[in-house]
Amino acid sequence: MSDQKMIKIKLVRSPICTPEKHKVIVRSLGLKKINQVVERPDTPSFRGCVLKIPHLLSLVD
Repeated sequence: MSDQKMIKIKLVRSPICTPEKHKVIVRSLGLKKINQVVERPDTPSFRGCVLKIPHLLSLVD
């Protein structure tokens, strides 16, 4: 698994006043707090989750 590329995802806005689908995506990525950063595999499924809610997330270098 060390040879697999990883992406860092940061929660930049609160999902409180967002639709339930957006909240489910945030929780499925493992994000709980604002400014929390998680590292996930760089796969099309995780990229798709990030692209669904770009107003809540950002990719960190």
